[in-house]
Amino acid sequence: MARPVSAPPGTVDAHHHLWVRARHPQPWIDPATMAAIDADFTPADLARVTHPAGVTETVLVQANSTETETMDLLGVAADHPLVRGVVGWLDVTTPDAADRLARLRAARGGHLLVGIRYSVQDEPDPAFLDRADVRRGITAVGAAGLAFDLLVRQHQLGAAGRLARDLPEVRFVLDHLGKPALGGTDLGDWARDLRALAAPANTTAKLSGLVTEVQRSPWTPQDLRPAVEHALDAFGPDRLMFGSDWPVCLLTSGYDRWVDTLVELLDPLGDDERAAIWRHTARRVYRPESS
Repeated sequence: MARPVSAPPGTVDAHHHLWVRARHPQPWIDPATMAAIDADFTPADLARVTHPAGVTETVLVQANSTETETMDLLGVAADHPLVRGVVGWLDVTTPDAADRLARLRAARGGHLLVGIRYSVQDEPDPAFLDRADVRRGITAVGAAGLAFDLLVRQHQLGAAGRLARDLPEVRFVLDHLGKPALGGTDLGDWARDLRALAAPANTTAKLSGLVTEVQRSPWTPQDLRPAVEHALDAFGPDRLMFGSDWPVCLLTSGYDRWVDTLVELLDPLGDDERAAIWRHTARRVYRPESS
């Protein structure tokens, strides 16, 4: 018997990945500790997990820091109607960011480019987001009408907040709530910095990637509840969106379990508030063709 659909009809998964390692190696995957995702993940695999969960649209996010991967992802989106938008990669430190964006837009499926992400979490320089060259590149992203995904860790939230305040013309999307350490740790500093990041109206955040941040196993919905409640207080439902972080979520959770958990955690909200998180925020911020 098929599992009951738990997410509302028309749900948008605003954050997932796809990869074929022969084409795009994933060196960050440690086979010894990450065996669950040491495999290829294709559009057919995506359809198998999204359909039972009630997801009808997705946003495909880069996993490799190359423009070649971004072009390939745009081609995937062009061929698979489930994928309504792509958050690609761009070297935001380069002086020709605008020209590079134009080339991505000119590629097959380029009209489906809805955002850019750069792995700030891997930058050792604590002032990376304050650098003039980086800000020029991110400004070019905003000028192209694209969102900029903030892939940062908890200690980088303060810099991300400064960036959002200083560049009000750019739409910023915080991935994975800044990766708070969950499961009994003190969230005070993270919650403070999250509120500061949420203060500018040009910021939104994804309820994604939380199941892999719990510091103990097995996790329960109660381990995630404080982070979700802090996010609701900081951003409000109209500036939050659902993301699965599939297949990375498979390290600790199936796709359906994360959807079911979020349904439970959002149950106290009203219908319109839940609808914002499950679909409307993603459509508004990323502005895919379907909107």
